[in-house]
Amino acid sequence: MHFLPKLLVALSLSATLLLANLAPVVEKFENQIESLIIKDLSNKKILYAKETHKEVRPASLTKIMTAILAIESGKMNEVVTITPEMTLVEPSKAGFKVGEKFYLRDLVKSALIQSANDSATGIGIFVGGSSENFVKMMNKKAKALGMKETNFTNAAGFDIGDHLSTAHDLMLLAEYAIKNKSFNEIVKMNKHTFSPINNKNKIYTSWTHNKLLRTHKYTIGIKTGYTSKAGPCLIARAKKGEKDLLLVMLNSKENRWKSAQAIFDEVIEKERVNPPKPSPTRK
Repeated sequence: MHFLPKLLVALSLSATLLLANLAPVVEKFENQIESLIIKDLSNKKILYAKETHKEVRPASLTKIMTAILAIESGKMNEVVTITPEMTLVEPSKAGFKVGEKFYLRDLVKSALIQSANDSATGIGIFVGGSSENFVKMMNKKAKALGMKETNFTNAAGFDIGDHLSTAHDLMLLAEYAIKNKSFNEIVKMNKHTFSPINNKNKIYTSWTHNKLLRTHKYTIGIKTGYTSKAGPCLIARAKKGEKDLLLVMLNSKENRWKSAQAIFDEVIEKERVNPPKPSPTRK
């Protein structure tokens, strides 16, 4: 895919640092991250950007789109019967058996929390009627959101064909998704336990892959991703007081958890150490 004029591609090759206080933190690992964008949602300012328009593999960050389409379908309480096509996927997966029945809402939680590929594939087939039609829905939604640098080929995030996106577009997707209450409630969960409707004795437990939810008290979501081509990826959100930070980190060779936490803490600490000056009082 070649979505960008050569000028924009050239501009995206250089990092743009907009918050000086982040420099010492980001400089420690910026060369180990292919694409990075940090945004303060409280004032809509981009705090840092590197290679935001570079086409990369989005891996399981794809499942944000898959989940949003499921949530917006109005079918969350409908029943999905697991078919062979849904199970014949690579890990990570929940391990469903053909014939098991689940509420769509449980597949959505499994896809977002555990990043289960069988759940995501099942969502696509059920909501779209077929995997092929669901991909069309994904790309139509991407276009509606202004994601001009994105092309989806599957619901799970496999590196199949031109399954590509950019940090810029994934930020657009994440900002849209976190406006949805149901989505936010799911992505902040550490685990989800559920059973097939037709076999209550069997229990599935989806544990989050997002370590920040366990190690960083201000983190409130949202999604991890990894494939051999994409590398470790992360979209994370941290909130404290008026500060509401959203980060997209793609192909991080550095420890993505430590890097994200260092960034979040630097911005939050900056606010604590240097509070706004009070307005002058009139005498």
